[in-house]
Amino acid sequence: MDKILVVDDEPAIVTLLSYNLKQAGYEVVSATDGEAALELGLEESFTCILLDLMLPKLDGMEVTKRLRQEKVRTPIIIVTAKNDEFDKVFGLELGADDYITKPFSPREVLARIKAVIRRMTPVDEPETAPVVTPNRAITVIGDLRIDQNKYRVTRNGENISLTPKEFELLVYFIEREGRVLSRDAILNHVWGYDYASETRIVDIHISHLREKIELDPKKPRLIRTVRGFGYEFVGEDHA
Repeated sequence: MDKILVVDDEPAIVTLLSYNLKQAGYEVVSATDGEAALELGLEESFTCILLDLMLPKLDGMEVTKRLRQEKVRTPIIIVTAKNDEFDKVFGLELGADDYITKPFSPREVLARIKAVIRRMTPVDEPETAPVVTPNRAITVIGDLRIDQNKYRVTRNGENISLTPKEFELLVYFIEREGRVLSRDAILNHVWGYDYASETRIVDIHISHLREKIELDPKKPRLIRTVRGFGYEFVGEDHA
């Protein structure tokens, strides 16, 4: 049974989410402060963590940061205030997989959780990992080397640290090189849901990915913006 960690300091929200998640067939563990959430995240195995940012003792940002520093790959969905763009961006930069804004409906939360569960690919469970054909396992683009088997990206032998979602996004682009992809299509395929109002998450991740793989992020050569349509990946100097 999939197990979800719900972290929020408001008892009413914990009760609401726990009830709806249990009704949907999930096992639920809850925490009401950041220290307890961090301890649970490090000691137990969860399918997904639903993490409020405004928490006592340790805030959600610090919890996310420490979990990722300890190589915990559990998908994290952060919960933010509706108009707090900085928290959304910073949370994603620290390694969160998605965000949801308050107020939210239990139905939306369930959809987001199902999406990250469907899209996650644990490296310690080969039977659930995506099948990678030999000729696509390693891609070389100029001085970049993308190894899909090892989830590793390097430039001239130096490791480039990508979040799991950034790596998944890069692979999605590589596999569709030369095609113009809309934000809706990227959102649906990489995040697994279709919310037109949430395409901003695509722009945020692409901006972060460009900062890491483009020689000049302000003049991107690999991930190009096609105004009015979306993005195109141009793998120049393919080896």
